[in-house]
Amino acid sequence: MSKKLFYAVLLILALAAPFGLYPVFLMKMLCFALFACAFNLLIGYTGLLSFGHAAFFGGAGYVAGQAIKAWGVPTEIGLILGTATGALIGLVMGLLAIRRQGIYFTMITLALAQMLFFVALQAPFTGGEDGLQGIPRGKLLGVIDLSNDMTLYYVVLAIAIAGFALIVRTISSPFGQVLKAIKENEPRAISLGYDVDRYKLLAFVLSAALTGLAGSTKALVLGFETLTDVHWSMSGLVVLMTLVGGLGTIIGPIVGAVIIIMLENKLGDIGNWLASVTHIEWFNTLGDSVTIVTGFIFIVCVLAFRRGIVGEILHLMGKRSPSASH
Repeated sequence: MSKKLFYAVLLILALAAPFGLYPVFLMKMLCFALFACAFNLLIGYTGLLSFGHAAFFGGAGYVAGQAIKAWGVPTEIGLILGTATGALIGLVMGLLAIRRQGIYFTMITLALAQMLFFVALQAPFTGGEDGLQGIPRGKLLGVIDLSNDMTLYYVVLAIAIAGFALIVRTISSPFGQVLKAIKENEPRAISLGYDVDRYKLLAFVLSAALTGLAGSTKALVLGFETLTDVHWSMSGLVVLMTLVGGLGTIIGPIVGAVIIIMLENKLGDIGNWLASVTHIEWFNTLGDSVTIVTGFIFIVCVLAFRRGIVGEILHLMGKRSPSASH
């Protein structure tokens, strides 16, 4: 009941949020929250550290944007094509990388993602360094006009909730229990008769598809797609979001995404406020030091919050609960 109440409060806050905050900023936050949750499904519950998720995120955004802009497909079909692109890239990458473990798996995903980055840099339809510009929002199902930010916000919220619900359902399903078993002790899972490579590949493709959905939705929201989304630094950013929020927790990646995106977009305002309060001029330059601040937060989390923010809170709650002492 407490979980249901918590989710209900979150839903009410999400529904009311665009009346107090800029809807486009909130939509960007939702897209990255879905991205982080999809990544967490792979690393937090399967134990696979991928450094290639930018390929799914950006690749799907390019295909969805091109489909809607140049091919003239309906918006929902463009999003489906983007999601399918993420899944397809994930399948190819997974087939090549899944038989390797540890750092070797991570390096293969990074190398393959960088290959896609250079494809995006050279391909004619991507616009190279200028990016794919002017992606129209169109109408959902031919009826709902998405040019209005408030209308699009609730569509993006519905997409994010659907993706989040699928992840939660996957984690709590028998399939999810096998993934947890693989993460905890892969040799034992093999000895029990599970085809470990097949399960890992399915998890990889599902994570890639949901990442593709997040990337396609972001391209639709902002109206453009750039090389930033397929660069290796985007893969690093989602790792940071997941670790800061809490690896292997359901809500953690959402919290991490909110914190990192807020820092990227609002750090300048926070610095100006601190400068006005403390009269220290240096704070006015804080907006130019986003990378330094996020790096500092990452170091603090690694040293002081080994389980991430949500992970530490859950750990403390578990210690204090009466059932934990028995």
